[in-house]
Amino acid sequence: MRVLVTGATGYVGSRLIPDLLQHGHEVYAAVRREGSADAHAWRDEVTPRLFDIEDPPLIRSAVVGMDAVIYLVHSMEDGDFVTKDREAAERVAIACAEAGVERIIYLSGLVPDGDLSDHLRSRLEVEDVFLASGVPATVLRAAMVIGSGSTSFEILSRLTRRVPFTPIPAWMGSTLQPVAIEDVAHLVCGALRGEPRNRHYDVGGDEVVAYPELLATMADVMHLRRRQLTLPWAPQRLVGRLVARITGMPRTTVTALVESLSHDMVCAEDDARRDLAAPDHRFVPLVEALQRSLDDDGAEGTTRVGDVQAAASTDPA
Repeated sequence: MRVLVTGATGYVGSRLIPDLLQHGHEVYAAVRREGSADAHAWRDEVTPRLFDIEDPPLIRSAVVGMDAVIYLVHSMEDGDFVTKDREAAERVAIACAEAGVERIIYLSGLVPDGDLSDHLRSRLEVEDVFLASGVPATVLRAAMVIGSGSTSFEILSRLTRRVPFTPIPAWMGSTLQPVAIEDVAHLVCGALRGEPRNRHYDVGGDEVVAYPELLATMADVMHLRRRQLTLPWAPQRLVGRLVARITGMPRTTVTALVESLSHDMVCAEDDARRDLAAPDHRFVPLVEALQRSLDDDGAEGTTRVGDVQAAASTDPA
C-alpha cells in the first residue's frame, strides 16, 4: 500500500515508519523542507514529499496517488492551535477526497465526559472533520503514550528526576490508561489491513492508574525516592507554567496537557484489540514500557532493529 505519513519526522511518525516498512508498505514521508528527513535511519527507504498544512496546493500534490494518509499533525505550541488544527484537517480532508485516497488514519486523544480542555477539544474537532469527510477515517484515541521522546513521557520523567518531592494538586486524582508507543504503532499498521473503517477506537494498555500512582511508579522504576505532597489549592495554569519551567519544555504545550489532567482518560471500549491488533499481540505492561523507555543502551528507537520504546538521536534535545 502507498502510505503518506504526515508528521513523519515527529515522535510518533519517526517510530511508525520502520513498522510500516516492515509490513511491506511503500512509505512516503511528508516533510516541510528538502532534506529534513536526512538524519533519520529510514531516510533511504522512504520517498520524501513536500507538505505544509497551510499550503493547499502542496497538500494536494502530496496526497496524489496515495492509498492511505496517516495524519500525525498537531500544533499545540502555537497560540490559537484549536483553529489552526481544525482548518489544517479540513484542507487535508478535501485534498484526500479529491485525490481518491482510500483511507485516513488519525491519532487523536481519548475524549472524556464534561467540559474539554482546548487540547482535547482540538483533537475531537479534527477527528470530526475526518469522519465527516467522505474518506473512511480510522481514528485512534489514546491517552498518554509511553516512550522515550513522547512529550507526556518526557514531562513525567523530567519531573520525577528533577524535583525531590512530588507535588500533587487535589484536582489531579483522576485516572488514565497509558499505552506504549509499540502498541500504538502496531494498531496503526492494523488499521491499514482489511476494508477501510470510518469510526474511532479507544486505545489503551492493560492498566488503569491514578496520576499519583503513575508518578510513584515512575519514581520506583528510576530507583528514586519521591515523597508526594498534596496541594489543596493549585490553579491549573500556574501548575502548567511551573511544570514547563522545571522540564524545560514549551509552555503552551505543557499548559495544554496539564489542563487535561483533571479528566479521567480511560477507554470506554476496547474494539481496537479485536479489529486492529494481531491475534497474538501482547500489549506492553506499564512497568516494562517505562523501563524500556528509560534504558540508555544506545538502541535507536527509529530503526527496524532497535527498540521502538527507546530514545533516538533525532529526538528533540
